[in-house]
Amino acid sequence: MDKNEIVQNLTKVLKTAKIIQDEPMKKRTTFRIGGTADIYIRAKEVEDIRTVLLFAKEHQIPITIIGNGSNILVRDKGIRGIALEVALEEVKFQEEGNTMRITVGAGYKISGLCVMCMERSLTGFEFAYGIPGSIGGAVRMNAGAHGGQMQDVIASTTYIDFDGNIKTLTNQEQEFDYRESIFSKQNIGVILETKLKLEYGNQDEIRSRMKEYTVYRKEKQPISYPSAGSTFKRGDGFITAKLIDECGLKGYQIGGAKISDVHAGFIINEKEATAKDVLELVTYTRQKVYEKFGKKIELEIEVIGEE
Repeated sequence: MDKNEIVQNLTKVLKTAKIIQDEPMKKRTTFRIGGTADIYIRAKEVEDIRTVLLFAKEHQIPITIIGNGSNILVRDKGIRGIALEVALEEVKFQEEGNTMRITVGAGYKISGLCVMCMERSLTGFEFAYGIPGSIGGAVRMNAGAHGGQMQDVIASTTYIDFDGNIKTLTNQEQEFDYRESIFSKQNIGVILETKLKLEYGNQDEIRSRMKEYTVYRKEKQPISYPSAGSTFKRGDGFITAKLIDECGLKGYQIGGAKISDVHAGFIINEKEATAKDVLELVTYTRQKVYEKFGKKIELEIEVIGEE
């Protein structure tokens, strides 16, 4: 089945989803890098997500799940088959005694939810303020900052498997690890929504912490250039960015990709970088750190697309 046939068939059965053929992924990622996706679908309803998953399975079409496009690097050859953006954005609040249960769609932006919680004097989620991306991606990679991480606030997560079945996992069943979960380790399905459990706090203190994190991010991270966020994971017993810095690699550049002068843990797209530029810079950085310190450093970003 060629691209035109896929579009024609899906157009007939999808309710509200937007379908784009040959979509440049540099328009859909925070890195502003990547070749085209054969078919890009932005789905805002669960039934459309189920329809796409079952259609792809029936016709053996590769499918790649996309959130807000942060924390990923799309290769220069792009994405074959279907790239499916999960754009579920409903938020529901349910009070339970002195706590609040918040059910939030996977496509909702993290910082927007932080503000919403602050306005309701709910504490425990402010650590996430400033993390780019959507809730689904944050759950999948157990996103964290400032001493907090998603596993600290998640009660349960609902997902749909590739056979169209909707299932819910408890916090423990999600097998959270540092920047990992069962969703990243086993690719069991597509996250639809997660339920957070937060407590009430002092709104002024919550707002103050969020302002503090904003200042920190502006001073310590290269937010003026496109990136996928922190490129490398923190090491076991060492700080990866510190080792990269001690290798003298701040500012080192291959093509349009550069190790940030502000924070050595970030590779930025300084000027029309390609995925090839970034991956060559990653390889070079890994080699230099291993040569100097004998430490293997791991990517935090996910590399997707055709090799």
